[in-house]
Amino acid sequence: MATSFKIGYAFEPNKKTFITDAIVDKSKQRGIDLIKIDTDKPLAEQGPFDCILQRLSNEIRIKQLEEYSSLNPDVLIIDPPSKIEVLHDRYSMLHCVEDMMKMNGQENEIGMPTFGIPKQVLVKDVHSLMNVNAEGGLKLRFPLIAKPEMVDGSMQSHELSLVYNLNALKKVHTPVVLQEFVNHGGVMFKVYVVGEYVKCVKRNSLPDISEEQLDLEKNPVPFSQVSNKQSQEHSDHMSNEEMRIEDAVMPPDSLVTCIAKGLREATGLHLMNFDLIRDSRISNHYLVLDINYAPGYEKMPSYESVLADFFCDLRKRKRKVKFYSLFRQMLCCG
Repeated sequence: MATSFKIGYAFEPNKKTFITDAIVDKSKQRGIDLIKIDTDKPLAEQGPFDCILQRLSNEIRIKQLEEYSSLNPDVLIIDPPSKIEVLHDRYSMLHCVEDMMKMNGQENEIGMPTFGIPKQVLVKDVHSLMNVNAEGGLKLRFPLIAKPEMVDGSMQSHELSLVYNLNALKKVHTPVVLQEFVNHGGVMFKVYVVGEYVKCVKRNSLPDISEEQLDLEKNPVPFSQVSNKQSQEHSDHMSNEEMRIEDAVMPPDSLVTCIAKGLREATGLHLMNFDLIRDSRISNHYLVLDINYAPGYEKMPSYESVLADFFCDLRKRKRKVKFYSLFRQMLCCG
């Protein structure tokens, strides 16, 4: 009987895991053993593992994982903490998209889809806030999306808000990433990446904002309030909202695949998703808004099978590396 491929998975105790019983069973049927790692015990006392799937944020546990990896270099780490780190900073995470744009040149034929990122700026302190759209300043246009700079897993780091005008901007907490809000028809495209697998799905998004609305709110408005207000206003017309999402044209597969491939290569990560919108101002132009590591895959269609396939790909990859390593040793000895 063939030896099973052992994948240990380590998640913080207070964080939800996407490794469900269904995934464990489906993987086991294909010769993959998913083993929960006890994060309160030394990693060296557990295993052995062929691969470790991790979503750790505790510094002590991360250091333990890195020490284990240095002593066991043949164990695949999905994904190394050092590579995930770039997605913890909301400002720098989109730099890889800019790098892709430079490499591609964005010199596509007329009518071909293009992509980019919204205009954004990092504001470190309160005194710099008023320079955001002041004369001679950075001149971002309202409305703006205000995002805490760092993604650290706390509730505060996920508190995004809409800023309609200067009065509201004065009340934004720093450090903050300010991003121009772009009308996009109230539909967002969420793209899941699992290894080389890419899946794009439609999601409801914030509604378009008119010039007339910019003077209505004097405070930053949390996304949750915008969403709740939208739901209340359209509670009797939910079918219209569903129809809008249904009627939205999906971005071309070639574009989605191109962006996903570029992000994989730029970050070195296997598990992520990114948010994509179609810019209402420019025909066939898309914007990458956000990139998340190892998101809630349970919302992705057929996610159990997709993850099981990914684990099998990891096994194949490791066997290939092992084969070539043995082959080189034979050549050296010969």
